[in-house]
Amino acid sequence: MTAIQVPALGESIVEGTIARWLKNEGDAVQKGDALVELETDKINVEVPAPASGVLAKRLKNDGDVVKVGETLGELDEAAVPAGSTKGAEGTKGAEGTKGAEGAKGAGGVATKAAEVKTSPSVRRVAAETGVEPAQVQGTGRDGRVTKGDMLGAAATPTPRPAPSPPSAPSIPSAPSTPSAPSAPSASRESREKMSTRRKRIAEHLLEAQHTTAHLTTFNEVDMTAVMRLRDRLKERIEKEHGVRLTFMPFFVRAACMALKSYPIVNAQTDGDVIVYKHYVHMGVAVASDQGLVVPVIKDADTKGLLQISRDIIDIAKRARDGKLSMEDLTGGTFTITNGGVFGSLISTPILNTPQSGILGLHKIQDRPVAIDGTVEVRPMMYVALSYDHRIVDGQQAVLFLVRLKELIEEPGSMLVD
Repeated sequence: MTAIQVPALGESIVEGTIARWLKNEGDAVQKGDALVELETDKINVEVPAPASGVLAKRLKNDGDVVKVGETLGELDEAAVPAGSTKGAEGTKGAEGTKGAEGAKGAGGVATKAAEVKTSPSVRRVAAETGVEPAQVQGTGRDGRVTKGDMLGAAATPTPRPAPSPPSAPSIPSAPSTPSAPSAPSASRESREKMSTRRKRIAEHLLEAQHTTAHLTTFNEVDMTAVMRLRDRLKERIEKEHGVRLTFMPFFVRAACMALKSYPIVNAQTDGDVIVYKHYVHMGVAVASDQGLVVPVIKDADTKGLLQISRDIIDIAKRARDGKLSMEDLTGGTFTITNGGVFGSLISTPILNTPQSGILGLHKIQDRPVAIDGTVEVRPMMYVALSYDHRIVDGQQAVLFLVRLKELIEEPGSMLVD
């Protein structure tokens, strides 16, 4: 037997959670085939088969927390995968018709149920609500049923049959004692154990609050000029370069230039030492099905708007597809998060330690503002800088935002610097 072990998962990651097994006991596999998917606090990792053979035994179950080097299962290299084809055909010949008829007679439910791959959270909701995953339309990747799909199905009321017509009138009886209210349905609440990633995010946020002198300062930016510039350029850029131009590259570029003017905001602490970073590895927060991740654009300060746009599109797509590597998620020196895409008007972002600064962007909203003694309606955005007040003074934080504001309101200066 060959042991299937948890591989090295990346820098500082010592454990993960089994998201799902991709193969069943008795399945023939080839070397390199994905056997099991592990969820870590940063990325999901597929564990490949170390050799060809048959998956003899699964020693761990979906939802189990496993450590690096721990044995997940056993692979029988002596079994001959090629022989399984004939055996499978023989079984099909002897029982296939009956099995197919049985599935058909049950409306295909048995077959569909066997095909549905579910996560531990989905199975927990199924056990608590009685909703079968096989009967739910999946909206996840590759049509997978998600916890949200299950909760939505559980919340949908089942149609009740119409009441039967009344029988002959009867003599009214004395009022009965009101019955006690029935117990609440199990579908009104559900419980789900935190995933490894969610637990790590929670720990990281608490660590940031407890170990830094966390403070936030605000400003507002007139988006008129950058919106006009983007409107002029976006069609030509998309046609000539195949890049969809959004506002985020402008803010990444402006933040890099502001960090150059105020490098303390890009610095980090190491004990009682301040470490200045003479480069900007820009973290960009991205929402994915697996939770919030912060992939990093390396050396963003050396790149122009077009390259920054390409990098943002690339990391966002790989984040949504669950294909980020550990290299994509490490080394950041400063972070930008954009709550405006979800409609947030203002917020106080929490530091992504050990970084000393994080910039929060928000919804663009038309507001009346005073311009040269007159009131005009302009597209305005609140921006927030959270920073570690142990090393960043309030003056430097305010001046950083003022410099960012100047660059966004005069975007031409970013193109020639």
